Amino acid sequence: MKKLIYMIKCLSFLLIIIFVFAIEFVNAQKPITLKLTVTVSPEVEKLFMKGGRLILHLTNQNNRELKPKSEATIGETPVNWESSKSFVLDSKNKNVLAVGLDKLIPHFSEKYYCSVTYKQNIDDANERVEGNLYSETDSFALSNHVNLTLVLKNVYDSTKIVDHPFVKVVRIKSKYLSDYFGKPKYLKAAVLLPYSFFDHPEKTYPICYRAPGLNGRYDQVNGMIANKEFANWWFRKDAPQVIYVFLDSQGPYGDTYQVDSENNGPCGKALTEELIPAIEEVVHYEPNSKKRYLAGKSTGGWVSFGLQVLYSDFFDGCWSYSPDPVEFEHYGLIDIYHDSTIFYNRWGYLQPGRRTINGEPTLSMKDWIHGENVNSRTNDYRVSGGQFGAYNAVFGPKGVDGLPSLMFDPKTGVIDHAIAKQWEAYDLKKVLEKNWSTLGPKLQGKIWIWMGDMDGLYSNVATRYLQRFLDKTSNPKSDAIIRFTAMAGHTQEWSDKAVLEMVAAKAALVK
Repeated sequence: MKKLIYMIKCLSFLLIIIFVFAIEFVNAQKPITLKLTVTVSPEVEKLFMKGGRLILHLTNQNNRELKPKSEATIGETPVNWESSKSFVLDSKNKNVLAVGLDKLIPHFSEKYYCSVTYKQNIDDANERVEGNLYSETDSFALSNHVNLTLVLKNVYDSTKIVDHPFVKVVRIKSKYLSDYFGKPKYLKAAVLLPYSFFDHPEKTYPICYRAPGLNGRYDQVNGMIANKEFANWWFRKDAPQVIYVFLDSQGPYGDTYQVDSENNGPCGKALTEELIPAIEEVVHYEPNSKKRYLAGKSTGGWVSFGLQVLYSDFFDGCWSYSPDPVEFEHYGLIDIYHDSTIFYNRWGYLQPGRRTINGEPTLSMKDWIHGENVNSRTNDYRVSGGQFGAYNAVFGPKGVDGLPSLMFDPKTGVIDHAIAKQWEAYDLKKVLEKNWSTLGPKLQGKIWIWMGDMDGLYSNVATRYLQRFLDKTSNPKSDAIIRFTAMAGHTQEWSDKAVLEMVAAKAALVK
């Protein structure tokens, strides 16, 4: 009898364990639902503007201010939200987009951190920029049903430039851009002066315009001054005596790429006819000296090469590292002119968008675009502030609603080939092919490109095809220098020091 009772107890205990695990298993299969109540604090209520995008970030990394690249992101554009009232963001709402929630399911009961941003700056599509509101970081235990309350009580401040005797800030009102948008628009840059500048006020120094990476700002000069190794080198007497100018890429749809476009306006014209002359007046550069150069990496790599091609007489040489796709038959691994969708390749597999230097895909194009849709007030990538939001605005035409047209469907990836055709004006290989007889002579001695052959964004493919074209040119035969490093990743060999030394060496050859 005792043995029977013992067996019954053991069986009961086993059933309880099985039942508990069964419940946990069932819960683990359920999607996470999240409800966030957001309020606006009185301190920032007067700064609140309707029509912004609420973006909630979730991460298990404890940072005081969560980065946009969090494990999960949820976004919604509130309709007619009054700042005096709270707003509830519910992941079950059809207007809410989310990315990464499914990947959190195995982490139930773990501690997670959350922060919400309200993107309302219509002049800058990015998140952590002047005028956008954000909450403090809070924490919670992850479960199937999450209820959060956060308060928008902080505002991102304007960019500040380091106060330093060898750093000058140039800020001007652009007539071209102000007329285009019908409101005041400003251009700005930070200028890093060489060691001997104040000793020779009459001298014309070589000048190099540094185009930033995606969504980079002119405050990158701050990092150069703060970098003791670079600063110690820069202020030595034997350092290159070059004026180094940090451009700013702010735009309403993300990076402007510093070129004229239907959506961002005449940015190239404003750069070359307004900002650069203003900078060169401050540093008394003589244009006839023919020592005006360009440099940049990634997006800045495309900008430096693109400006050299599109303004072949104005600039005297470029150093481009890991440029974004310089031709669009190989837009990463996508042929925008002939493929049917950017989400799947011709064999029906998910199209990868990023990879490691060993070739392992880390992000599909489908997931990449979905992430940009989440960050955009239009629920598509047009105003995401991300890479494809920027591409789409720079290279494509304006839509009937006044926003950039969509080159591909944000949900299916299906390409609109009529719009893709209009991107040809920015397909730098096609520009060169069509105009080599006139551009070729102007570009001799002016093109230097570096690329890693395991570029994380597959941009090396387009650069390879650019090289094939240039190798076959004649009248003149191109002397462009294009270097590839095996097993190297995106911008891996970029160095401000190396670029400045090459600029100085080239300038020394100019008579």
